[in-house]
Amino acid sequence: MTAICRPAPSIDTPTIGQKKIGGTHNLDEAVIAALPPNLKPISAERYGDSAWSATASITTQTEDGTEVRFFVKYASGDHGSAQLQGEFKGMQEISKTETSSPTFFFLCEFVNITNDLPDPKALAVRLAQMHHESQSPTGKFGFHVTTYDGKLPQNTDWESSWTKFFSKLLAGVARLDADVNGLWDELQQALDQTLNEVVPRLLDALERDGRKIKPCLVHGDLWEGNIGTDLQTGNLYIFDAASYYAHNEMELGIWRTDHHRMRSKAYKTEYLRNFEASEPADEWDDRNRLYSIKTQLMYSAHVPGTRVRNA
Repeated sequence: MTAICRPAPSIDTPTIGQKKIGGTHNLDEAVIAALPPNLKPISAERYGDSAWSATASITTQTEDGTEVRFFVKYASGDHGSAQLQGEFKGMQEISKTETSSPTFFFLCEFVNITNDLPDPKALAVRLAQMHHESQSPTGKFGFHVTTYDGKLPQNTDWESSWTKFFSKLLAGVARLDADVNGLWDELQQALDQTLNEVVPRLLDALERDGRKIKPCLVHGDLWEGNIGTDLQTGNLYIFDAASYYAHNEMELGIWRTDHHRMRSKAYKTEYLRNFEASEPADEWDDRNRLYSIKTQLMYSAHVPGTRVRNA
């Protein structure tokens, strides 16, 4: 998959020179300029549903009349720049494992997908392959740019210790939640205990007795809405990345939450067949519960007043 992320001067330009583009979406001149030069834009249609950005599909033609389609995402201002740079860099890293404020856009090949729940076996193989084959460029946990989970930034500063990285990540998400929903004494007490006692107890054990854990590239927001199956080939695609290098098991915490649908044990079972649980293996479920807290708090920060905060 090829992708581009760069600034667009406006989102209200409906023409290329003197020729109007068809469809329901006014295509920006900067997007047109980013398309391969041998392709002629034919139409642009609003496509998909994003709470934090605008999305569309673009139909182009080659000289022999063959249609080639693209997907484009827009987000505005400094926030949009950072958000789409984070997604672009994350998707760029993931692709390596495959065998009037200024407005920015993310452009990639269009794939006609269904958002039905993915096949557990196929997803497990693809995900475990990405985790096994990815290599942190620094050998540390983190990412080289700030990435966004939904519309909110997450702390991805490099750390050599997974315990320290996760603690900073979770504390940062907790602050985002408090900024939106206000301080809650009981929740803050539980978070303090989690950060001061539970996190070091469970995560330090991963590297005890000479054990080491590899920083693996994770998608970072792998719920069913960010996974699609190609209607023609049956291939799985993952998108809307919120990536960073992490303990591979971090990827699966989101599958525990009640507000998403991938709670079937089949997803975890199939994944563990392709990537064994880290030692101590008998604490896998405890770590999975711990990792799910990040998802719960991030969702709460996006949806003020949600019952998820009380879970």
